Amino acid sequence: MILCVACEFKLKPTEDSYGRVQIERYDRLESRYLTTGDFSALQQMNTDYPIETRTLIEKMLQIGEVSDRDIRTKFLMFYQDSTLQALVADAEAEYANMDDINQDLQESFDRLINWLPNVRIPVFYAQIGALDQSIVVGENTVGISLDKYLGENYPLYKKYYSYSQRKSMRRANIVPDCLLFYLLSLYPLDNFEQRPQLERDLHVAKVMWVVNKAMDKNFFQTLYVSRIDRYMKKSGATIEQMLKDEDYSKLK
Repeated sequence: MILCVACEFKLKPTEDSYGRVQIERYDRLESRYLTTGDFSALQQMNTDYPIETRTLIEKMLQIGEVSDRDIRTKFLMFYQDSTLQALVADAEAEYANMDDINQDLQESFDRLINWLPNVRIPVFYAQIGALDQSIVVGENTVGISLDKYLGENYPLYKKYYSYSQRKSMRRANIVPDCLLFYLLSLYPLDNFEQRPQLERDLHVAKVMWVVNKAMDKNFFQTLYVSRIDRYMKKSGATIEQMLKDEDYSKLK
């Protein structure tokens, strides 16, 4: 799991931030262009999803800038490899329907908003990368790379990933990954790189514990998450207080 933070701002109507969760199917436009060369699909990608397209081309694939004169050809040719074409087709087949994921995200945010009233529901969108980032977090946006969630037994994964890595590349991991990385972007640990490893682990564990509660499921099960659970049962702290508290001495 890799977190890529896009620096651009994407403004959406206010009601989208508090309404129903509906993953936007950016991947379908992308697939149409990459498999048929339909230029109208690329035009719609640039018009309706300019930040998502820039993030994909410039930051994930790193094949140039969206303003480059020949970028549409570079983008199309990048995916002409037979392996990537199969990846696009398999991702679209596996995720023809994402209603279950929409529902799980909605139920999780319904719970989160009760505990964290200022948390906004981000704009979720699906995309197809090239086996790079799984979740891409921008300003109130969360991109889901479907090519990284085709199942632990997906043949292509066996060439590049260990079994322990493949276990997290499943449909069931999409919702917890989205919640984890989005909340980490909202509640970062100051000076993360300079902090002791234990404090980093405990900070991530705090967010994992919140994700478990939001999903009403013990998805993340680690020793550190168990430590957070014990602390919360006896501390009397609210979830928001716990997330903001950077004094880890009480958790060691």
